[in-house]
Amino acid sequence: MTENAAEERGQAGLPAHEQVYRNLREAVLFGALAPGEPVTIQGVVERLGAGMTPVREAIRRLTAEGALQALGNRRIQVPVLCSETVEDLTEARLALEPRLAFRAAECAQAEDIAQIAAIDARLDKAILRGDIEGYLRENHAFHAALNEVARAPVMQALTESLWLRFGPSLRVVCGQMGTRHLPDCHKDLIKALDRRDGAAAARAIEQDVAQGMEMILNSL
Repeated sequence: MTENAAEERGQAGLPAHEQVYRNLREAVLFGALAPGEPVTIQGVVERLGAGMTPVREAIRRLTAEGALQALGNRRIQVPVLCSETVEDLTEARLALEPRLAFRAAECAQAEDIAQIAAIDARLDKAILRGDIEGYLRENHAFHAALNEVARAPVMQALTESLWLRFGPSLRVVCGQMGTRHLPDCHKDLIKALDRRDGAAAARAIEQDVAQGMEMILNSL
């Protein structure tokens, strides 16, 4: 590989444009970019230390996915949620995530359950430390690992796109309330996985989703 070709590849062997997209996506997902915050090409270039072309492409992709909002006059911002949008997101999550949990309970192997339990243990430590960043990352990792086990890639992708839309607002909730008062039905979910009880797994995630989205709604 030539020196120029090497420079065009990002971390972990990813092309530079894909690495920039993932980094900006994480900034949105975990609330490093706040609701209502303007997103400019130059600002992202400075934040990520990336070139303008991959930054422009990342912004375009995330706008198409609904994670960013185009306002006209080439202005882009992180969307500010209204109550109607939160209710819409809640309904969509409740249609998808309990079903994914049900399927995960049917498919989960012992090593899958162990991985999910390990993520939950890290999540508990983040809660005790009051580590908002750690909480957000481990909470997302928990749900992502569960959804992966369900082996339903279409529903999984749809669910991930919904998380991009409410992630910044969840960060706001954590900032207002701290980590110790946030809903956590994960222990019930893990018990359901151990029993291969799809219905109980679905109920646990349904409760987790409903409580979390209600807190976002109440924070508006």
